[in-house]
Amino acid sequence: MKTFATMLLLGAAMPAGAQTVYTNANGYTLDEAGALQRFATLVVGRDGKVAATLPAGAELPRGKKIDVGGKTLLPGLIDAHGHVMSLGELALRVDLNGTGSLAEAQARLKAYRSSGGWVLGGGWNQERWNLGRFPTAAELDVAIGDKPAYLTRVDGHAAWVNARALALSGITRDTPDPAGGRIERDAQGNATGVLVDAAMKLVRDKIPAPTVKEQEAALAKALEIMASVGMTGAHDAGMGPADWARYQRFLKRRKLTARIYAMARGPDAVAAIAPKGPIGWDSKDMLAMQAMKLQADGALGSRGAWMRADYSDKPGEKGLPFYEEGLLRRMIIDTSAKGFQVNVHAIGDAANGAVLAAFASVPAEQRGALRHRNEHAQIVSLDDLPRFTRLGIIASIQPTHATSDKGMAEARVGELRLQGGYAWKTLIDSGTKIAGGSDFPVEPPNPFYGLHAAVTRMDRNGAPPGGWRAREALTMVQAFHSFTLGAAYAGHAESKVGSLTPGKWADFIIVDRDPFVEPAAGLWRTGIESTWVAGKPVFRKK
Repeated sequence: MKTFATMLLLGAAMPAGAQTVYTNANGYTLDEAGALQRFATLVVGRDGKVAATLPAGAELPRGKKIDVGGKTLLPGLIDAHGHVMSLGELALRVDLNGTGSLAEAQARLKAYRSSGGWVLGGGWNQERWNLGRFPTAAELDVAIGDKPAYLTRVDGHAAWVNARALALSGITRDTPDPAGGRIERDAQGNATGVLVDAAMKLVRDKIPAPTVKEQEAALAKALEIMASVGMTGAHDAGMGPADWARYQRFLKRRKLTARIYAMARGPDAVAAIAPKGPIGWDSKDMLAMQAMKLQADGALGSRGAWMRADYSDKPGEKGLPFYEEGLLRRMIIDTSAKGFQVNVHAIGDAANGAVLAAFASVPAEQRGALRHRNEHAQIVSLDDLPRFTRLGIIASIQPTHATSDKGMAEARVGELRLQGGYAWKTLIDSGTKIAGGSDFPVEPPNPFYGLHAAVTRMDRNGAPPGGWRAREALTMVQAFHSFTLGAAYAGHAESKVGSLTPGKWADFIIVDRDPFVEPAAGLWRTGIESTWVAGKPVFRKK
């Protein structure tokens, strides 16, 4: 019998048609009702699909035997909301994630050597820097000099640019704020160096387009990162025709190592990519495009989230709706009528209310068949929470947002509005279907970080003790469901992936601890030993 140490080396060389039997596993999966099931043996057929799971002591079928060595084997995890290209791009550019001060960010920028004409990257967060304000163009100039720079905020809803970038873009005190965006200004009306939401386009449009080689390198890097954290599938939350063509090229070359459920970015992208209607899963269930992504508002961190009342920490400001409500409703109704799932980013309570009202205008049979989604469902009025269940709208949540946002969210919206904030248990208890994700690279892509945040409501430093708004914590099985069957259902793929039941693809991971036994506080430390898609290894720990 082959051991776990050698099975990865042999996986790609197994004889065509061989059935593979993974024995001595500490296996877990969910059944179709969502109940946790245990197994000791996983049998993978010649087609890359699960043939059977067997309990300890069961007679082993014929086939190549691989001893897992008692390690924990789980279904592959699916991120229901990420930005695949952005993940790869940021990994290849300047990454300011984790910087604890403006000075630390400036030092990282000074050490970075850009190979192009622009300095590009992101991940900054002025809340972590304790600035009490946004950074300025002058502070960016100190770090990089006269090279134009464009650095996105951690949530992707603001950009920090320097004086050279402002000049190249023609932004002056007379430049008006675009609809759905804001140019941060000083007392004299001059641009200070931060552009929020739609205003980002003023500079972004001046950046030279990446080459095909650069784009493919970014996608390859993203897939490498995803496999390394146990992610066997992702829902790409907003991509254009060029991204879709890139996915198709990778699929044709057999370089696509995760299942991608793509959401086209708005009606124009839908028309360009799929003029004849939704594109279902291909023959190997690696790629589909049957959804449209819209944004109803911005993010809390940049005060772009659309609130019904003023921000608690900035009177006179309520955030920014991306669309007039009538237009938002028409886009949702029209795209739904064409057979596409519609997934709408909504952070603020006004945005969530508007999105739910728009979904209510969609015929009930379409809502049921197409599984429309609210992406984030972050700050929701208590009156609106029951509407998710009544309308059959999936809540696509990102648990690490709560543990990252906790202090900032309290300051931005106050205790009263937080009663409906990050309310995952309330949604589940009311009957709402949940899909789990991370919004990578806004948050780290590791799904175990999301499982940890969902179950403990604490950050990875253990704060706050006992959890933030802990009454909304999920059980481990509920959290696990959200990153497996819940995400699969949200991508119209629950009959294909999400659990290790016969007939589904053998997408699985082997990890270094038992997440159902180990203390929840250590969930985020779970290490990936190997990641498998359709019974083939796509990652192994070195």
